[in-house]
Amino acid sequence: MDDLRDKYIRLIANADGEATLEDLRVQAVGKKGEISLAMRELGKMTAEERLVAGPKLNALKDEINSALAAKKAALGDAALDERLRGEWLDVTLPGRTRRQGTIHPISQVTEEVTAIFADMGFAVAEGPQIESDWYNFDALNIPGHHPARAEMDTFYTHRGEGDERPPHVLRTHTSPVQIRTMQEQGAPLRIIAPGRVYRADYDMTHTPMFHQIEGLALDKDISMANLKWVLEEFVKAFFEVDDVELRFRASHFPFTEPSAEVDIRCSWEGGTLKVGEGDDWLEILGSGMVHPHVLRAGNIDPDEWQGFAFGMGIDRIAMLKYGIPDLRAFFDSDLRWLRHYGFAALDVPTLRGGLSR
Repeated sequence: MDDLRDKYIRLIANADGEATLEDLRVQAVGKKGEISLAMRELGKMTAEERLVAGPKLNALKDEINSALAAKKAALGDAALDERLRGEWLDVTLPGRTRRQGTIHPISQVTEEVTAIFADMGFAVAEGPQIESDWYNFDALNIPGHHPARAEMDTFYTHRGEGDERPPHVLRTHTSPVQIRTMQEQGAPLRIIAPGRVYRADYDMTHTPMFHQIEGLALDKDISMANLKWVLEEFVKAFFEVDDVELRFRASHFPFTEPSAEVDIRCSWEGGTLKVGEGDDWLEILGSGMVHPHVLRAGNIDPDEWQGFAFGMGIDRIAMLKYGIPDLRAFFDSDLRWLRHYGFAALDVPTLRGGLSR
């Protein structure tokens, strides 16, 4: 037993690597190692012999395991020392910068618009993006033969065989939110409804999914004059100008009567839009007084209440304000594009959490 101890203590001390050390472990205390085989012989001994040999073998096994562990730690320390001697770290070098996130133009402009209308007392209202045919068209006085209801213009959801539910669509505007809010809250009412909308179109100024914001104000004594003031205040605040001239052109929308397209006086110099000056006009939104049929669909008595509504594309006014030429760039560009147009991380804090819904 002393010979085994001396043999393995010497070999362990002289081991020059972890691979050699592992071979010695297997030879000594492995399943078929010399010490393990010696311990198996205890069963053939008498009780008196086991009382003497057993403790010695156990002590030898523990000593060898301790020597193996100590040598392994020493080899690890030596390897680390060697690595540290071979490497050099300049702690004066600057740290690696982390890529900064960027707020998307659509998100920023939505927050800007929401804040402006919030100052005028408009609360935020929201609704589902998949709407019934009734909320998206019928309740808004859009007749069944209207071109917008054709499948070439509107995305209809698939109906399985035997499904008798009414048709559903990806909403083509946020106007259904107005109907739902009138039904839930009644009048008087003052809301804006921002959100995603969907239409089957795709070019430089149209995409199948885009963003819209609509406004609705109901009261007993409200007129186009109130609408004009609200839109003028919005345009001045959004485009950051002191004065602006709006032009209302007669138009037709099924959900308003009378209806008007709204243009702003502007000029183009070097491809840059300047609002409030010049001899050009630029259409930015549609508006009008809410049609009595729409009020009735929202459970509002048109003989007692009246109101105005308006709607504009968030993507479109973002393009105008920040000089972005192609609408499609909103959806397939990277951080460099965002930074080029001045959109940095958290330029505008979120307002949604603090506004009424």
